[in-house]
Amino acid sequence: MIETGILYVVSTPIGNIEDITYRAVKILSEVDLILCEDTRRTKILLTHYSITTPLKSYYSYIEEKRIKEIVPYLKQGHKIALVSDAGTPGISDPGFLIIKECIENNIKIVPIPGVTAFIPAVVCSGLPLEKIFFIGFLPKKVGKIKKLFEQVKLLNNTTVVFYESPYRIKRTFEILLSSFGKEIKCVVARELTKVYEEFIRGTIEEVYKKISSTEPKGEFIIMIYIE
Repeated sequence: MIETGILYVVSTPIGNIEDITYRAVKILSEVDLILCEDTRRTKILLTHYSITTPLKSYYSYIEEKRIKEIVPYLKQGHKIALVSDAGTPGISDPGFLIIKECIENNIKIVPIPGVTAFIPAVVCSGLPLEKIFFIGFLPKKVGKIKKLFEQVKLLNNTTVVFYESPYRIKRTFEILLSSFGKEIKCVVARELTKVYEEFIRGTIEEVYKKISSTEPKGEFIIMIYIE
């Protein structure tokens, strides 16, 4: 009887290519196949660490199709590593569906922990960490964002964390101001682990003024504290 394979869920750097564990490098070198969002981006990481494992694309639009190929491959006893472009698969990146399918098919799943963008951001924010509410990426429609923020208002003594793109950051802050007012504590982290890493701290109004004074670049992690 063939023993089923293993799906390794591997965290990869969010910016600085050296932010990867020895174990992650070892696993990526030893598996039969690596599933990744963008083969070009993952290839840069693999080349840096002299890893020659074959790659196969795995992004949101082809998840269901790819799962139908991958689950039988794992059942044959192969070992696969799942990575995202940056950070941990499943955290605002593809990963949930294949992990769920593997569980339903009794395929072993092994986490290889490492970087997740919101963790270093919130740890260095200076905001209380007793309770953290992680949203991920906000909805794209203004109405849905406002509805979500109304639910967030019901929290107390909680640091709320979410991601936003540079193209929508100013609009999102305008919604934050109208939803929460000017005085709520706020921290924005930008370009974490990269050359232009930056933390902007203050009230929602103060942070908004700083962001509005320049052309926003890079992915943003926004944190507010609901007392």
